[in-house]
Amino acid sequence: MSCSITYEHVSYTYADGTEALRDVSFMLSHGEHVALLGPNGAGKSTIMLLSNGVLLPQAGNVRVGDTLLGPKTLVEIRRRVGLLFQDPDDQLFMTTLYDDVAFGPLNNPPRNHAPQNHAPLSNAGDRDDRDPVKSLVDDALAAVSLIEFAGKAPQDLSFGQKKRAALACVLAMQPDFLILDEPSSNLDPRGRRQMMELIRGIEGTVLIATHDLDLVWELLGRSIILDGGQVVADGPTRELLRDRELVEAHGLELPAAVRYG
Repeated sequence: MSCSITYEHVSYTYADGTEALRDVSFMLSHGEHVALLGPNGAGKSTIMLLSNGVLLPQAGNVRVGDTLLGPKTLVEIRRRVGLLFQDPDDQLFMTTLYDDVAFGPLNNPPRNHAPQNHAPLSNAGDRDDRDPVKSLVDDALAAVSLIEFAGKAPQDLSFGQKKRAALACVLAMQPDFLILDEPSSNLDPRGRRQMMELIRGIEGTVLIATHDLDLVWELLGRSIILDGGQVVADGPTRELLRDRELVEAHGLELPAAVRYG
């Protein structure tokens, strides 16, 4: 099975007449870590929502591997493409963190994990360690260093912990692709470092929409710059982000490593 996401001449206009994307084409290949950059309103969020079928293209195609995104392929594509929203409260809604992370595997089991009958997971410590859902949840929580918080209510976590918890919800689905919206926003320096280390350790394909160009410079080898719903540049991060004229023309700033040498 092909491991790529391909946007082929994709266009999308919202009901209020806002033209979010115009003839956008690019491909994410297996294992790439890619930044999606541009000013507010450039179309970044629309690109992300199209990645796993929250929105469907009005013109052109989105393909995940060899599978064309459409109403009949949403379940398959959502197993393969994990989407992390900017606000973790949009993804945390159960009574315990464990239940939140287990929600996806229980309701849309990842490939290679057969669905099973489960009672509510709030008493997670009582579960059989051979339970495949418990294994997925424990692995995801361990990956984000939150396993000791499994029984806590999400609203009792700090904002940085919530960010990592929401990422655990995505990781538990074992997606081929991770699409992250502003993963470092509103984090204190320690939380930002923790998030950066998590991203650095992800082996799969990652697309990150962000205004944090220092994170991009350090972690992401390729950048795609959007403006006015179109791709205006696509190439090696350290070439694009050294181009002051390009960066400033599209509402961005040079990263600190360039500004201060």
